[in-house]
Amino acid sequence: MANKDQQDNDKYVTLTDEKGNESLYEILFTFHSDEYKKDYILFTPAGSDRITVEDPDQEVEIQAFSFDPTSGDSETDSDLYPIENDDEWNMVSEVLNTFVEDDSLRTDDKNDED
Repeated sequence: MANKDQQDNDKYVTLTDEKGNESLYEILFTFHSDEYKKDYILFTPAGSDRITVEDPDQEVEIQAFSFDPTSGDSETDSDLYPIENDDEWNMVSEVLNTFVEDDSLRTDDKNDED
């Protein structure tokens, strides 16, 4: 079983841009698509507002990539690949919308403290 520090580290990913600047992102969720035979990761900048249905006008930056879960110890160690196909983007958007609309799929800070 992972300790609390390991669990916290698994909630975040650091991206490095072309200039070498690092940015910390909080992982929203990962999922597998049988249709595309890929795994996906969606995340937001660490510390940004939570996505809520109550505020439909809320703008939250969300990034999505595919990744190979077998290429590292976890999704935080894997290479990320851009989603370039419109149909694939639509599928990812549908999954995200389901995530946003269904509270039972999300974990919140209260559940993390248990």
